[in-house]
Amino acid sequence: MVVTILAAVFLLLGVALTAGGAWLLVLGGSAYYAIVGIGFLLTGFLLLRRRAEALNVFAILLGATLLWAIWETGFDWWQLGPRGGIPVVIGILLLLPVTWKKLSSRNVAATFPWPLAGVVIASAAVAGYSMFKDPSAIHGELTQEVATPMRSAVNTGNEAGDGEWHQYGRTGFGQRWSPLTQVTPGNVKDLKLAWQFQTGDVRRPDDVGETTYQVTPIKIGNSLYVCTPHNLAISLDAAKGTENWRYDANSGMDPDRQHQTCRGVTWWETPVAAPTGSTPEQVALHERALAECPRRVYLPTADARLIALNADTGKVCSFFADNGVLHLTKGMQYNPSGYYYSTSPPVAADGKLIIGGAVNDNFSTKEPSGVIRAFDVDSGALVWNWDSGNPDVSKPIDLAAGEHYTTNSPNSWSVFSYDETLGLVFVPMGNRVPDQLGSDRSPAVEEHSSSIVALDIKTGQKRWVRQTLHHDLWDMDVPAQPVLIDLTREGKVVPALVGPTKQGDIWVLDRRTGEPLSPREELPAPGGAIPGEWTSPTQPITKLTFRPKTLQESDMWGATMLDQLACRIQFRSLDYEGQYTPPSLKGTIVYPGNFGTFNWGSVAVDPERQVMFGMPTYLPFTSRLVPANTIPPKGEDEKASEQGLNRNDGADYGVFMGPFLSALGIPCVAPPWGYVAGADLRGENVVYKLRNGTVRDMTPLPLNIKLGVPGIGGPMITRSGVAFLGAAVDDYFRAYNLTTGEQLWETRLPAGGQSTPMTYTTGDKQYVVIVAGGHGSVGTKAGDYIMAYTLP
Repeated sequence: MVVTILAAVFLLLGVALTAGGAWLLVLGGSAYYAIVGIGFLLTGFLLLRRRAEALNVFAILLGATLLWAIWETGFDWWQLGPRGGIPVVIGILLLLPVTWKKLSSRNVAATFPWPLAGVVIASAAVAGYSMFKDPSAIHGELTQEVATPMRSAVNTGNEAGDGEWHQYGRTGFGQRWSPLTQVTPGNVKDLKLAWQFQTGDVRRPDDVGETTYQVTPIKIGNSLYVCTPHNLAISLDAAKGTENWRYDANSGMDPDRQHQTCRGVTWWETPVAAPTGSTPEQVALHERALAECPRRVYLPTADARLIALNADTGKVCSFFADNGVLHLTKGMQYNPSGYYYSTSPPVAADGKLIIGGAVNDNFSTKEPSGVIRAFDVDSGALVWNWDSGNPDVSKPIDLAAGEHYTTNSPNSWSVFSYDETLGLVFVPMGNRVPDQLGSDRSPAVEEHSSSIVALDIKTGQKRWVRQTLHHDLWDMDVPAQPVLIDLTREGKVVPALVGPTKQGDIWVLDRRTGEPLSPREELPAPGGAIPGEWTSPTQPITKLTFRPKTLQESDMWGATMLDQLACRIQFRSLDYEGQYTPPSLKGTIVYPGNFGTFNWGSVAVDPERQVMFGMPTYLPFTSRLVPANTIPPKGEDEKASEQGLNRNDGADYGVFMGPFLSALGIPCVAPPWGYVAGADLRGENVVYKLRNGTVRDMTPLPLNIKLGVPGIGGPMITRSGVAFLGAAVDDYFRAYNLTTGEQLWETRLPAGGQSTPMTYTTGDKQYVVIVAGGHGSVGTKAGDYIMAYTLP
């Protein structure tokens, strides 16, 4: 009976492998699967006849598989497992007495199959050896040398005190670096939960899929300030985690919103004196602001408003804009409900609130404008606007004359940084919708898509633009807040900007001019766009880069050899000539995918050691253009997000996109999919890169296997050399040694930690805080938790 069952298994696998292998061979892929399929069929036939020769045939087959697997992948256990798992298990079953003793050769009973046993033992030895190898890892140590010995000379932006965290990235420089030293690599393992607060803003049945909790709290004095996905603003006692006040913006629900999130609120403290040159009306307004709302937080909402709140009471500051509320949809030629809103906190500088906005990706060609605007911090009056579709004009448009901003111009949905000394605000720019179609973009749109732009804070005039990608057809928005740091180069201090990108490049620029501090190249890029479209013949690459290698068929992965074969067939069936293969009707692999190597969480930078810590992620996507006349009516099959059908109403094509997954729902590309990484910014080189995160929350079984998983969120680092990061798709909050990348501590979170942590002091204690609320697109557990940790 056992032999018969094994024979049936061999024949079934043989049919599947032979048929799939032949298909792969026709597509130009590996011949292994067709050959091994025939071997399985032969072995199964011999087992049916109870022939002992089956054991030797399979020994040869297993040995060839072992040699082929090592040749393709080296000693990488996670690559070897899918290739050899099923054959080794079957080999072990053949070695059982209940199997081989039932076989014979020319009527002579079979003897113990030593050749097969030898190959099984060799396979086990290779597997054991490979378990202790990590071919993907880069090991090294970041310098601990302080570039500027005098700490008082280190420029961290608009510093407000060591124990404070006044802005999304702590200061306007966005470094996500704290000068605190109470928590160290030596004692971080002792961190305990100090307090936990639940906001009450939980996931709703009618929420859109991209409902996410991405907020980084800010801390001023004894208070924390946060916003929630459904636009509550809440103030907490920083020491106790108890609520001071809350404000509900009542932004409602809208099924046409692509995102339901809030990354943070903005702090402003009214100066004692009105700015020099103020008119009597401005002086009067300033005095009213000083009396009614001397300290403010500004709350962006999902229905495109910006609300001014008294930071001490949570009451609306009625003198601002329209009874405390600024409506951000003014001046838009097209303004469908739910299509425009700001998910990121505005910059408050020079008496202005500078803000961009998110538009719904790939909904329509009649999207709101991506205009960047500056409003008076007291009155809410429009001071200047910069529209990437009309970039040479910064004076406010005349709404009375019926003027409007450029429809569907590239927008900026992420966080800005700014340098008050240079008088510049630095804006990470996205793309014009549709992301995958660019034939009708104007020269201005072409120039500013997927770029970093420096604008004059006072006037809004463009000082420089640095494009990170030419003619973007892959949704490679610049997603992250640019980080500002003064770098020491050849004995001179250079005001620099560090700009992470989705494609994995880290642009290190002179922030005065936008010029790279190290030479960068233009590499040849694939062609072959659809009729009427075009591609850039070259694309830029930076000296410091985390780009992945070009995918090969051997990089395809699966839990078993069968789903790995299916992924290989997919790989050969889709268009892929490397990074920047243009979209097609057949379907294209996009790698890095739409989530990017880096996203809105950006990177953390130590301004003293001049090093960087980040979380590169590697998850391929696929995209397939869909002719407009084949798209079903609205409401039947669209997602308008990173997964599913994006309609692109008004365009010739929609696009169907999503992660490149196997039939089992796991990535078709071999792990690791996520790392922690450290880089030296003076030399612009990667120093370490180590797999990060487990599959505990990716599988039905709670397995803490450190595979290196994707993540979305950002890191934070301290002067003492500790880096903190949640972000990974397992529900953990972790601490690392900044110098080596070694994990030092972890704690289980009650929900997904897809937010960027922060730290502060109150009294004599240092607290480390992360918001745990989950992320709709990556499927982590939803929640409403704010978690604070401190040393006992």
